[in-house]
Amino acid sequence: MVLPLRALPLDDWVDPADAFVALFGDPSATSRAADAVWLDSGPDAVDGRSVIATGRRVLTASASRGTVTVDGVERAGEALDALRAELSGWEAPSIPDAPFGWVGWLGYETGARPLGVPYRAGDGADSALLLVDRAVVFDHASRRVEIITAPEGDDREWAEEARAALADCAGAAAAYDRAHPVPEAAAVWRHGDDAYLGLIRDCLDAIRDGDAYQLCLTNLATARTDADPLAVQLRLRATSPAHHGGFLRIAGEALVSSSPEQFLHVSAAGRVRTKPIKGTRPRGATVSADLALRAELEASDKERAENVMIVDLMRNDLARVCAVGSVEVRHLLAVESYAQVHQLVSTVEGRLRDGLGAVDAIAACFPAGSMTGAPKLSAMRILSRLEDGPRGVYAGCFGFIGLDGSADLAMVIRSLRFRDGGVQIGAGGGITALSVPLEELEEVRVKAAPLLRSAGLRVPGA
Repeated sequence: MVLPLRALPLDDWVDPADAFVALFGDPSATSRAADAVWLDSGPDAVDGRSVIATGRRVLTASASRGTVTVDGVERAGEALDALRAELSGWEAPSIPDAPFGWVGWLGYETGARPLGVPYRAGDGADSALLLVDRAVVFDHASRRVEIITAPEGDDREWAEEARAALADCAGAAAAYDRAHPVPEAAAVWRHGDDAYLGLIRDCLDAIRDGDAYQLCLTNLATARTDADPLAVQLRLRATSPAHHGGFLRIAGEALVSSSPEQFLHVSAAGRVRTKPIKGTRPRGATVSADLALRAELEASDKERAENVMIVDLMRNDLARVCAVGSVEVRHLLAVESYAQVHQLVSTVEGRLRDGLGAVDAIAACFPAGSMTGAPKLSAMRILSRLEDGPRGVYAGCFGFIGLDGSADLAMVIRSLRFRDGGVQIGAGGGITALSVPLEELEEVRVKAAPLLRSAGLRVPGA
């Protein structure tokens, strides 16, 4: 049996930003507009796809209470167990690759809690996901746009209304941006510069003592703000585009992301891929300076070692759920360049064992090694003590877990979380025995700068 769906093609290409604003820009218009998601390949994408969608059902999880809430009913449990149970009761969609499934985020503490390591739980939804049942899909290679829904009733009516709205939505994002200027506000880091430098030295001591060989130390900037999260998303998309961008508005919170890192991609046939990022340099102001920084990154013993350590960790994590002999490093230490930074990226692939699916792959690998360090459990124990607060959504993952067994999840990095009139921005980096504290502090600043600018935030003394 299959889940019957209907695809309604548009005659012309529509920019996903214009489409999202036209359909979901006003969350108060209808209850269905309040929870909406946008997985974005970027304004200049020439391949891949973007998806905007909404749905009726919401799943949230609280690490502090150890509970999962589905459709307003709270019960004890873990987010991944609840997702596995929810997915088992659905049929595959009739349209191949239709983005029907759960879209949302899994926070860092959602991954830490089942591992039995110390963690610091925060407020809000540690995980929040929306079950998509109405979607617009943008194929960037073919420049084709399709509205996908159930073939009858309210869904069919919504599809027709959406097509009419999208036929006249050009310029909607620009108009929204003009109508929602982002006010300036002051942000503060959880750990000031001197404190963070001290934490880096603590990491180096732990590494010298043999308790870890890499630690992904992070910091969190917070502010009170009246900024509109969607307006911030539009600004960030324009200045720092990435292939795994996203805007997720679920259960009263919003995640804005320009993530360059793919955590896990799982095909419906069981092929799994992860692309850990470790190693960063800023972009140069001139061509020659930019090339010199790229070459410096490629030649850095510290950055290369940092990346290889996490590649080895991810190989081991995937081996727990993949067929023997199927895990391989497809690409090692490739440089990917983005608007603000150069990154060292490696690719590890494998084939899931028979009977295992996307949730099993997530459970084996989450939290991702690029955000913990290695060995993973020892690193997480040390970091929980040093960071003195929850990471929350930051350092988790977000994206799509499909009814057909597929998944495409990005790391929650280069991201902002909005809830209850406040915003949080996380940034960090991998500490190894070769780390220079002042350079590590500067890397945090480089990563956070475009996020702070997009939200109109300034850090005192910066």
